[in-house]
Amino acid sequence: MQSSQQQIISHVEQWLRSQKPVWLCTILKTWGSSPRPIGAMMACTLDGELVGSISGGCIEENFLEQLRDGSLKSQFDENGKPLVVKYGVTAEEQARLKLPCGGQLHVLLEYIDPSNANQTVFSRLADDLNNHIKVSRLVDLESGEISANDRSSDAAVVIEDEKMSHSLSPMYRLLLLGAGDVAKFVAEMALALEYDVTLCDPRPHYLDNWQVDGVETTSRLPDDVVRDYFSNPYSGIVALAHDPRVDDMALMEALKTDAFYIGAMGSERTSAARRERLPELGLSAAEIDRLHAPIGFEIESKTPAEIAISIMAQVTSVRHKQG
Repeated sequence: MQSSQQQIISHVEQWLRSQKPVWLCTILKTWGSSPRPIGAMMACTLDGELVGSISGGCIEENFLEQLRDGSLKSQFDENGKPLVVKYGVTAEEQARLKLPCGGQLHVLLEYIDPSNANQTVFSRLADDLNNHIKVSRLVDLESGEISANDRSSDAAVVIEDEKMSHSLSPMYRLLLLGAGDVAKFVAEMALALEYDVTLCDPRPHYLDNWQVDGVETTSRLPDDVVRDYFSNPYSGIVALAHDPRVDDMALMEALKTDAFYIGAMGSERTSAARRERLPELGLSAAEIDRLHAPIGFEIESKTPAEIAISIMAQVTSVRHKQG
C-alpha cells in the first residue's frame, strides 16, 4: 500500500482531471511509534480507489468504512474546511486501530473537488515532481484553498497562520549497471524502498535473460543514460558490471553530476586500480573522491543477496544524510 509522494500526487492529478473528487490525508504530527512519517499521504476517490498509506493498514480500513457508510462526508461543513483527525488518543483506540503503544497520529483530511483551480494546482505539482523539482503544497486551513510554492522547507510539514506548507520531494531514481545476480537483488530491494529503477547493460545478449518486474532495462551506452536521465540530486548510479567497459563509461559521466550516490562494486584491489584509471578519463581528484568503492557497508557479505543488502544500506544512509 505504500507509495511515494510523487505517485500519490500523480494519481490525484489524474483523478481530478477525470472529474473525480478526492479525499486526501496528510500526517501532520506523530507521537510515540508511528508506522509512517510526518508528511506521508493517502488519497482515495469516492469509489474507494486508494493510493498511499498513513498507517499499517488499520486506519485505512477505518477510513474506507466511514467512506462507505457516509459518515466521512458528514464531518465536513459546507465551505469544505479541512479537518484535523486525531488517531490513537485513547488506549482503547490505539488497540482498535492496532497502533503501537503510545502511538498517536494527527492527520489533515481534505475533500478536494475537481475544480479547474484544483486541477491546475495538482498538474503543476505533478509536473514539477516529474521534472525532479522540489515543490511545496500550500493549504489554507480555514478555506481549504490549495496552491503551489517553489520554496520548500527542510521540515516535511510546517503550520503557521492557519496555513499548512507540505514539502514534496521527487521520486529518487537508481541506475544499475550490469545485468547480473547482484543487480537483481539490488533492484528488488530498491523497488521496495520506493526507488524508480533502471538497469543498463550495453553488452550484447546480457539483457536477454535479465528481468525484474517494475524495472526498466536499456542497452544504450551508459554515459548517455547518465547524462540524459541521472544527473540530478535525486539520482543514484550503482556500477555492478565488474567490467570497466561498462562501469568506467558510466562513472566517467556520473562523477561530474549532482547525483546523490555513485558506487562501484569490486574488491579493494579492483577499486584501487579503478581510481588509478579514472584520472585518464578527465576526472579530478575531488570528483573521484565522491566514488563509493568498494561499494556498500562492510558486513562480511558473500552471496548476491547479502551484497545487495550492504549496497542498499549504504545508499539509504547517504540519501538520508543528504536530505
